Amino acid sequence: MARPVTLFTGQWADLPLEELAAKAAGWGFDGLELACWGDHFEVDLALSEPDYLRDKRALLERHDLGCWALGAHLVGQAVCDPIDGRHEGVLPPDVWGDGDPEGVRRRAAARMQDTARAAAAFGVTQVNGFTGSSIWHMLYSFPPNDFAEVDSGYSDFAERWGPIVDTFEHEGVRFGLEVHPTEIAYDFVTARRTLEAIGHREAFGINFDPSHFAHQFLDSAAFVDEFAERIYHVHVKDSRKTLDGRRSILGGHLNFGEAGRGWDFVSPGHGDVDFESLLRALNRIGYGGPLSIEWEDAGMDREWGARDALAFVRRIDFAPSSFVFDKAMQRSGR
Repeated sequence: MARPVTLFTGQWADLPLEELAAKAAGWGFDGLELACWGDHFEVDLALSEPDYLRDKRALLERHDLGCWALGAHLVGQAVCDPIDGRHEGVLPPDVWGDGDPEGVRRRAAARMQDTARAAAAFGVTQVNGFTGSSIWHMLYSFPPNDFAEVDSGYSDFAERWGPIVDTFEHEGVRFGLEVHPTEIAYDFVTARRTLEAIGHREAFGINFDPSHFAHQFLDSAAFVDEFAERIYHVHVKDSRKTLDGRRSILGGHLNFGEAGRGWDFVSPGHGDVDFESLLRALNRIGYGGPLSIEWEDAGMDREWGARDALAFVRRIDFAPSSFVFDKAMQRSGR
């Protein structure tokens, strides 16, 4: 269908953007989904330095690369999360501040509003990311959950994200939540509750990533069909289950790539995601936006993997049929 194929730069933020852009262009990508960390897209500088956005756009244009979306996952995570020391490692120092949890959450919310403003100024109308969740730790109901607290978690999300969505609407930018474990929405049921909590506002939709569904035993194509009007952006990422009676689907507190895990992320086309069914669903709903490769595979060289993933996506991105096949069986005039 010739949808643009982009590379999400979040897993490449150790490289200067100039270096990564040259590599991505050489590999044949159409553009980059710029992560709001490293030097790839710095929201504070975008709003404070007069030449920042012009220079960033010029850098991409030198390599004939487009940009259709920004990724603001790290700061977005802190808006609703119970804050602990792990967040300090991923947040900008000025958002972390003194580490007081409520202060971190409020500064993260303000930075997300600034991200909408920076995206609009950059000419990008899509920001993807996480929301965090005050109730993820209640996933397994023991000690038994007080389900009024679960309800309060969705109210907390709506209260904190409502003003952020106001800013996105004002700036003409859409936010795409990556439906993902640890977020307020991580499956069908929680996605429905999340959209209901935020009032089904048009500026709040979904960045769909099928990899997080594979090890939850969820149907990616069915999700796309159900939430068709909210699929604002798509990540191409894969996951493989290795359940053998000794390895747990819960991960066992093991890092990615360790042999004892029951699932792991792998390069697209090497895992359990049914990409053909997913692409057929995207064709059914008329999705014409980017297919953004989010590359993670602890067992594969990432530069080899990026090229392999790009070739895979080019091969599977078929257009929907424009021909009614049984018309050929009918005689003219009948």
